[in-house]
Amino acid sequence: MTEEKDLGLDPGGEFRRRDLIVKAGQGSFLLAAGGLLAACGVQSNSGGSSSGTIKIGFVSPVTGPAAGFGEGDSFVIGLVEEALKGGLEIGGKEYNVEIIQKDGESSPQRSGQVANELINSEEVDIMLTTSTPETTNPVADACEAAHVPCLATTVPWEAFYFGRGAEPGKPSPFKYTYVFCFGTEDFATSYLAMWNQLKTNKKVGALWPNDADGNAIRESLGPLLEKGGYAVVDPGAFPDGLNDFSSQISKFKAEDCQIINSFALPPDFATFWRQAAQQGFRPIIAQIAKTGLFPSQVEALGNQGPNLATAAYWTPTFPYKSIVTKQSSQELADAYTGKTGKQWNQQVGASMALLDGGIEMLKASPNPKDHEKTAKALSKLSYTSLCGPVNFKTGPVPNVSDTPIISAQWVKATSGEFPLDLIIVDNADDPRVPVAAKLKPY
Repeated sequence: MTEEKDLGLDPGGEFRRRDLIVKAGQGSFLLAAGGLLAACGVQSNSGGSSSGTIKIGFVSPVTGPAAGFGEGDSFVIGLVEEALKGGLEIGGKEYNVEIIQKDGESSPQRSGQVANELINSEEVDIMLTTSTPETTNPVADACEAAHVPCLATTVPWEAFYFGRGAEPGKPSPFKYTYVFCFGTEDFATSYLAMWNQLKTNKKVGALWPNDADGNAIRESLGPLLEKGGYAVVDPGAFPDGLNDFSSQISKFKAEDCQIINSFALPPDFATFWRQAAQQGFRPIIAQIAKTGLFPSQVEALGNQGPNLATAAYWTPTFPYKSIVTKQSSQELADAYTGKTGKQWNQQVGASMALLDGGIEMLKASPNPKDHEKTAKALSKLSYTSLCGPVNFKTGPVPNVSDTPIISAQWVKATSGEFPLDLIIVDNADDPRVPVAAKLKPY
């Protein structure tokens, strides 16, 4: 874990989507993965499950390295099932709704396998999938092959669109698979707005690994940061799992980097951050991605966690409601904590936004049992999700709706049962999201 907006920071228009490097589409968001495996799917006919029940497949990573993303999915699915227990009326006809959840296990192979099980054995009418390309892309490939309408989120749109074979300036190769999520330009918008709040020498130390994410960020986000007036100091790509970051830290110290931007894996950033403290390197702004999405990742850093800067694709302060459950963002977060005893996390809102989108897709279809008609309805879908407006008629490219990622910072909680709060510090990527405070120096 953009809206139909022109909220770029550059009044001259330099931050345009066409400036994105195609390789951004090869990034993996959370996991350092190799190639994405296209799952083979058996072509289906135009229909899905039996006429009285609509079946919705839902695939996310509940176990494996990306399990944090799937932590709240069963809870959210339960809320939607409760809201729809009386049935769903579409075109004057009443349908029962069954949501079939599958664990992609943070694996492209497994995600593709369970997608095909849902398509061929369960005969789902639509598919919903979320959280990292390792899950969403194989699921979408299976759906595209089988002509099953599929909606995805929490995968940077470039990774979903270009990473599956689309090419800039050419017609979309996809008819059944769509995504709403932020992209590389949104990271640039968020970061630059946030960083400009503090006085620095505008030197950014790039902790970008030699993996799909790091290499894509190096070639796409890096130039956008430089266009924004920041100098990127890149000591070079490093392998995932590195145990000694002394050379990177020495480079950052020698260049007087007052900002750090990390796309390292969570354990790698933790290693780097401990060693940075030991070697006396303390930047003014420490900007993290790929880690810090969930409270537990920041809590694990102990007293080195508070005041780390990040970006959020949903928080309880987002000014949007669920279409299905009618809950505000805050009400959803409170319900999650009340039910599970756990602090809210960003994916709770995003998964609800995905389920809302699935229901809206079905309601917009002239016949929710006809894959072709439902896919056509999806191509024109427009609704306001918990993560912001979704509109597939406006791009930025076919099959994509860009949603925001908002400048945020982890701070020590002043009250409540949890040690940390994630607060919004700038809203350049969606001015409707309220700002709680200014960015604090690390």
